[in-house]
Amino acid sequence: MMRGGGSDERLRRIEAVADAALSQLGVTDFLDELLDRVREVLGVDTAAILLLDVHAQQLVATAAKGLEEEVRRGVRISVGSGFAGRIARDRHPVTLDNVASGDVVSPILFGKGVRSLLGVPMFAGGEVIGVLHVGCLTPRRFTDDDVKLLQLAGERASLASQAGAGNMDRAAALALQRSLLPTHLPDAPGVDMAARYVPGHDAGVGGDWYDVFTLPSGWLGVVIGDVSGHGLRSAVVMGRLRSALRAYALVCDDPASALTLLDRKVHHFETGNLATVLYAMISPDRTTIRLSLAGHLQPILAAPGRPARVLNNPVDLPLGTGPRQPARRYTEVAFPPEAALICYTDGLVERRGEVIDVGIQRLCSAVEPGPAESVCARIMITLAVEQATDDIALLAIHSTGQDQS
Repeated sequence: MMRGGGSDERLRRIEAVADAALSQLGVTDFLDELLDRVREVLGVDTAAILLLDVHAQQLVATAAKGLEEEVRRGVRISVGSGFAGRIARDRHPVTLDNVASGDVVSPILFGKGVRSLLGVPMFAGGEVIGVLHVGCLTPRRFTDDDVKLLQLAGERASLASQAGAGNMDRAAALALQRSLLPTHLPDAPGVDMAARYVPGHDAGVGGDWYDVFTLPSGWLGVVIGDVSGHGLRSAVVMGRLRSALRAYALVCDDPASALTLLDRKVHHFETGNLATVLYAMISPDRTTIRLSLAGHLQPILAAPGRPARVLNNPVDLPLGTGPRQPARRYTEVAFPPEAALICYTDGLVERRGEVIDVGIQRLCSAVEPGPAESVCARIMITLAVEQATDDIALLAIHSTGQDQS
């Protein structure tokens, strides 16, 4: 395969990878087309992209031309091992004019008979996300211009890979999150309920959730929580915490005990994650609320004839903050007839350039006792949620005043 054209012409042809036609391609087709153009412009026989699996610290063969078997077999290269692994570890281009058996660890690459290699790291946000390398079946000495052209192609590949991963991550997280949120709140005597969930506009899907369930004792469990971070990982952790809390609720008589067990689960199985959780239990006669807070915002209670107020319950540490901490607490508050309990995540009240107390006061002003659906609708309209940059979860529980005894 012959190299053609001067440096300027080759540069133009690589830059054309970002043209309007290619921008309409999906990520897989884009990378395939990019590698075709790289092979043509650089006059090489093979081209491959390996993306970094951060948790495994391995490079995974993702796209290839002339080395398609690497992708089909799911070839993985540890960071620091072999040609591609060294590029990822050292974060700079590497050329091999004469490939020896010890230079590469991929049996497919060596078995193909590649004699010369050039590879560059791919970056996103200053971090290595993969490696792009090309090879020739005959000996060749790659030039500085070759390196610059491959780096430019690596930039294009990085942008496409990150955009595709971000879109898939958000879609998967949103689908998971919606699958775990109740499609229908349970029918429970003595209360009516309503909820809202709005994914964040800027930060992306996160770990916000709400849950309501009836316990065998007749108590009603009410949960709202927020796992730190955003994206698919937070949504997965959220799902595990939701399921675990439901299980602990079945064996605990008070919300603080259930949150204590949940905190142990986080420390043992979810190390490095933080979460805030509100867990309330409403008595079978719907007159009393037992409430425990793990770093979560205090709920609001709106009762007839008085202004809505923030419940002044103690707030314990979030889940996952450390193995040793004071015993978790719960308090009991009265739940008057026709009152509304409002639980929410911080996305509802936080705004850039504004202290959160302002948002909480705005929320209090928007809350009036009444049917839960009306309460939620008024809150969402009044608080201008289109200005929010984080996920919003909102849950309203309205006491209908019916005697449950």
